[in-house]
Amino acid sequence: MPANIPLRHELKFFISEMQYHILSRQLDHVLWRDPNGDENNEYHIRSLYFDTIFNDAYFDKLDGVQNRNKYRIRIYNLSDEVIKLECKTKVGSLISKRSLSIPRDLCDQLIAGDPTDLEKTRSGLLGDMYREMTCGLLRPVVIVDYVREAYLHPAEEVRITFDKQLRTGMRSIDLFDPTVPTISPFDNNEIILEVKYNRVMPPYIKDLLCTYCPGAVQSAISKYTWCRRFEGMEA
Repeated sequence: MPANIPLRHELKFFISEMQYHILSRQLDHVLWRDPNGDENNEYHIRSLYFDTIFNDAYFDKLDGVQNRNKYRIRIYNLSDEVIKLECKTKVGSLISKRSLSIPRDLCDQLIAGDPTDLEKTRSGLLGDMYREMTCGLLRPVVIVDYVREAYLHPAEEVRITFDKQLRTGMRSIDLFDPTVPTISPFDNNEIILEVKYNRVMPPYIKDLLCTYCPGAVQSAISKYTWCRRFEGMEA
């Protein structure tokens, strides 16, 4: 991982619908809404995750490997207006993310598994993608859909998100097809609360979480792993 990529804390919790409704109302009073959200402060995220021929990202997560990478292409509200190529890196208990906006033609090329000309790029992220596609046979494996509601605060760059309606694309890799059949990997309507911050969580935010989500247990939740396991990957 490049030395200049900042590392952040990321805490994840499963919470109930009641906890979500209560906490989100409180956050709406004290934090800022994500400017990307609609009138309900929501937007749709679709990610196409990549993995190697040996499914290293999947098994490294299950095995609790401390340092690992995960590549994905992400779009918003099923539009190709903004397409992000991202690599999320786990370093011990901290995370970082490299992100690069890419054009539709390059996106289609990567989805097709074609690394042609990527070795000539000056982008470190695209260079890493080229290496993984040629050496590890990195290829697209699963679509992950959900609706996100996000709240922000500049102190420690706090970002609190509620991820709802998680669904997997059932073996499709057609990122831009709005008609792809999707299904939830959960038995119930689980909601994932994520809290990201730089160094120290502001005390009043910690108090809000403790007050309105009592008993919520931090968990190593991976939407990618949940969706791939549902589609038949073995642990």
